[in-house]
Amino acid sequence: MPTTTPAWNWNEGSINALPPDERSYLLQILKLEEIPPLLRSWNFWARPEQLPPPGDWRTWLFLGGRGSGKTRAGAEWVAEGVRRRKMRRIGLIGATWHDVRSVMIEGESGLLAVTDAVFESSNHRIKWANGALADVVSAEEPDAVRGHQFDCVWADEFCKWAYPQDSLDMILMALRLGKDPRMLITTTPRNIASLKDLLALPDVVQTHSSTKENAANLAPTFVAGLELRYGGTRLGRQEMDAELIEDNDAALWKRDWIERARVRAHPPLGRIVVAVDPPASVAGDECGIVAAGRSDTGEGFVIADRSVAGLSAAGWAARVAETFEAFHVDAIVAEANQGGDMVKQVLIDALPNAPVRLVHAVRDKRTRAVPAAALYEQGRIHHVGAFAELEDQMVSYDGSGKSPDRMDALVWALAELFPLKRSNPRVRKVE
Repeated sequence: MPTTTPAWNWNEGSINALPPDERSYLLQILKLEEIPPLLRSWNFWARPEQLPPPGDWRTWLFLGGRGSGKTRAGAEWVAEGVRRRKMRRIGLIGATWHDVRSVMIEGESGLLAVTDAVFESSNHRIKWANGALADVVSAEEPDAVRGHQFDCVWADEFCKWAYPQDSLDMILMALRLGKDPRMLITTTPRNIASLKDLLALPDVVQTHSSTKENAANLAPTFVAGLELRYGGTRLGRQEMDAELIEDNDAALWKRDWIERARVRAHPPLGRIVVAVDPPASVAGDECGIVAAGRSDTGEGFVIADRSVAGLSAAGWAARVAETFEAFHVDAIVAEANQGGDMVKQVLIDALPNAPVRLVHAVRDKRTRAVPAAALYEQGRIHHVGAFAELEDQMVSYDGSGKSPDRMDALVWALAELFPLKRSNPRVRKVE
């Protein structure tokens, strides 16, 4: 216990910024009547990196791992700005409309959890009693930002956006109301050019938080599970420690190949397949589920990544069935190394009339992926939108570490759409 009572203003500053002994002492001397307002004070309980940085900045970039408290920081920043009447016309922007609604607005740490507001889902708008308004915008179409104007913007998971630079340009042009318009970007970092360019700007300030730093607010099994599966890996350093990891030079794919061939829509597809890489077990393993098609011009289009973890066989088979129906798939291709006939049976149970073809892996994952990577290098494969988790596996996997289930499913889909042509050797008779 400190020998002297530390000077402290209960209304300002975060208790988490104090040394442990001072923090413990202050909690012990709290008066009963002081507790309720402190429980409601975000500035008191927030970690320093979750609070707006001091100084003259235009963009606050909060890089955080999974579950690091990014969403709560964003929601509280907006809520405080509305309370103080500094924010009147607000932009809420995420990778998709669904992401904005389910995470930024209605999520456990979203706006409706920290502020009194009315969400008009049909109008894509939030209203406060003091007249403040927030417009919900999806980054799927950068031009959707045109016509809007804001005095502040909260943009979430920037590195997951399909067209980050185009969308950011439109947002900055719309950020033009008030005396000091500002933007908060909360995101897990990925090695994309738009993020690197953003970090280099002089009016951008950065804070950083790892998953472990917010462990007190997370389920112990969540943190332990991430450590067990991803601890010490490149993906773990990115997704948990929020490090900006350069692409793996030993990986088969280059992020630039994906970026330069990305499209917003696909042409008519002559054939569409959904490929399945079944999980080895339910606990922690993903079931890779990727849908792709081939056009009449011989180009491939990745149209969906519906991969999922933690489901029973019936659960992931139902997910495959949903994908089959949603994209009018012609055939299902499933790896049979894990489960064999059981894999086919659960898929037939979910889709009795669907054509299911089992494929067997006879080579290692990296070797099997070489032809698919070559198609990307040639510019023949296009991603329709962005598939962040799949793309991370593609540019990271070098043959070691955990199984890249999403990437494996992609490889099976492309092998089905672009089969290798094996020519028979010509035999010439010598007289």
